Amino acid sequence: MKEDPIIKVEHLTTGYGQTMVMEDISFSVNRGEIFGILGGSGCGKSTVLKNMIGLSPPFSGRVWIEDADIVMANGKDKINIWNHIGVMYQQSALFGSMSLLENVRLPLEEFTDLPLPIINEIAYMKLKMVGLFPFADLLPSELSGGMKKRAAIARAMAMDPKILFLDEPSAGLDPITSVELDHLILRLSRTLGVTFVIVTHELPSVFTMADRVIVLDKTKKGIIAEGNPNDLKNKSKDRFVRQFFNRIPEESYTR
Repeated sequence: MKEDPIIKVEHLTTGYGQTMVMEDISFSVNRGEIFGILGGSGCGKSTVLKNMIGLSPPFSGRVWIEDADIVMANGKDKINIWNHIGVMYQQSALFGSMSLLENVRLPLEEFTDLPLPIINEIAYMKLKMVGLFPFADLLPSELSGGMKKRAAIARAMAMDPKILFLDEPSAGLDPITSVELDHLILRLSRTLGVTFVIVTHELPSVFTMADRVIVLDKTKKGIIAEGNPNDLKNKSKDRFVRQFFNRIPEESYTR
């Protein structure tokens, strides 16, 4: 894939409270690619994601979304950046008292001056794109786990973002529903040209979708691998990286 960075993370040091989990990491995400952020439990994947979308500040460093630094942005400048990105949270974060249609149209009601008939038309279109058009009037409690994930993606796409950030999209899904979601993400990426940044620990999804990944390590507090996941699985010179991608426990690992 042609190198055309749409996101640049520069010298990011981050953590929570007084605890540092990542120190001085830098990476970029190319326009139109599906980019994965991987690593073991507690390594800081979700913390880095929160820094990238401007929900929490890092200890130091910068995150460029195209030409805007979301770390330094405030007020209208940050809202302008947010209008160009979409986020799907791990638990879907749908409003339980709202129908799917109402959930999807909420960003349009909040951030545009479009009339309601146009907003509804856009929301219906987004639901159709994820295969949920017939369920527009249902409440989240009436949906399966996979349908909630699709609905959350539809809402994240409401403002036609250039970048979609997904936090553990396959978490809690059965294998068939998970692979169906993987293929939906692939289709949206290839047909719409949207850039995806995905935090996940689901290796089958990574091998299905990701063009490129980084692997975070909490012991080294940094990035220990970057590249195509299949290449890292088969060709990495790093023992831990080969273990990680081949799912080999330490006690049975041989060179």
